[in-house]
Amino acid sequence: MMSISRILNGASLVAVTSRLSLSQTTAFCPSIVSAKWMPTFGTATRLFSSPPTRYLLSYEYVPDVLEKRGPHREGHIGLAKDMIQEGLCVSGGPSFTPGDSVPSGALFIFTSKEAAEKFVAEDPYVSNGIVTGHEIAEWSVVVGSN
Repeated sequence: MMSISRILNGASLVAVTSRLSLSQTTAFCPSIVSAKWMPTFGTATRLFSSPPTRYLLSYEYVPDVLEKRGPHREGHIGLAKDMIQEGLCVSGGPSFTPGDSVPSGALFIFTSKEAAEKFVAEDPYVSNGIVTGHEIAEWSVVVGSN
């Protein structure tokens, strides 16, 4: 039976931080590898990670959303930007029926169900009747970047 030190034979343990998840993972790099081939922090992908779960928040708007949103738009956009800065919201924006110029709703991507619920609870579009319905759905990202 070989010892661990013999199996590794001079390998060094390098911690790599993933930019998306901010969690630490590890990888083995032989000590003979020069520094130019070593991974750089913030650019490596987590090893053996499962796809992240995101939460989709979809809104339905009143038909005259463009006329009614004006006084509440700054608060709505500001809330989304704040949650993006906090790492709770990935992205968001209006959704349209193909061919229409007025949004029929919106779609947002959040990092947790609680973040999506917080957005709904604090969004002035909801409290002022611009949103007529909403749904939160769990989404497992399998391909692409999120």
